[in-house]
Amino acid sequence: MRADRLVSILLMLQNRGKMTSRDLAQTLEVSERTIFRDMEALSTAGIPVLAERGREGGWMLTEGYRTSLTGMKPKEIASLLLSADSTILSDLGIEGDFSSAARKLEAVVAPHSSSSTLDSVQRIHVDGASWHPSDESYPFLALLQEALWHDRVVKITYLRNNEASERLIHPLGLVTKRGVWYVVAESRGELRTYRVSRLQHAELTNDFFKRPEDFDLGQYWRQSTQAFKSALPSYPATVLIREEIMKDFARERYLTVKNTTPSSLAGWLEVEADFNALEWACRVLLSYGSSVLVLSPQVLQEQVRQALIDTTALYESIGQNLVKICPE
Repeated sequence: MRADRLVSILLMLQNRGKMTSRDLAQTLEVSERTIFRDMEALSTAGIPVLAERGREGGWMLTEGYRTSLTGMKPKEIASLLLSADSTILSDLGIEGDFSSAARKLEAVVAPHSSSSTLDSVQRIHVDGASWHPSDESYPFLALLQEALWHDRVVKITYLRNNEASERLIHPLGLVTKRGVWYVVAESRGELRTYRVSRLQHAELTNDFFKRPEDFDLGQYWRQSTQAFKSALPSYPATVLIREEIMKDFARERYLTVKNTTPSSLAGWLEVEADFNALEWACRVLLSYGSSVLVLSPQVLQEQVRQALIDTTALYESIGQNLVKICPE
């Protein structure tokens, strides 16, 4: 709708400053001619829109002009509130700030909407905590945040492979994955990823750094994650697995399902998968008990078979004695 587009133009000029007709047209997915007509409409409505010609020209608002209009619809505000992760807010120490912001956003839209729309935040809750929460602590997370906002150089002592080393880092971003925090930083001219819980010490220095203009945290993390997965060792195996547990099996960590074909046995699938190591393959396959059967390689088959034999022997020897000591 045109009214929504006019509000969007007003807010973009207010938040971003000068913008060209081409930039506005590409962002709003309309023609430049439509942008010119919209600018005339804004000017007619009394909005102080100015056009600056020339190579560095563009559209802008009169200096000092601000509008309290948010242009946000109830569902747009609800989408922002619902996307908040309580665990992340807690780790960053901004739960109170989020609650305050939520109340302000709701106050903006409440007079113009029914309460049922905003009730969605009371009917849907996002819990970012894992069922198996990490026991990691992050005493230097607040310090890293401060360094990020002000482009401060940080001196850290980092523990890796049980060895501590000191280095100066330029923090560029924080990433949380499954409840674990990482700091992406530049050190000695290279981009590095550090697990925040492995910081033995961190302190702000009096030095500042210039943040790379072309750095994209999301893009870096995707590329880094892909590189990490590609570098993992691969241990291929072929197994028979019951159809009803296939979804759970495919979600196992450090496991990639390469191919799945129906088996001649009803209710079973033949699966080719890559594990990251022989030991991990044994652990995963043993956890599924009689719902999985190793076909190859023979080494894996023998290790799983031996583990089952040892477990049976354990129950036969120690288990019977425990029953005698602790009768029902």
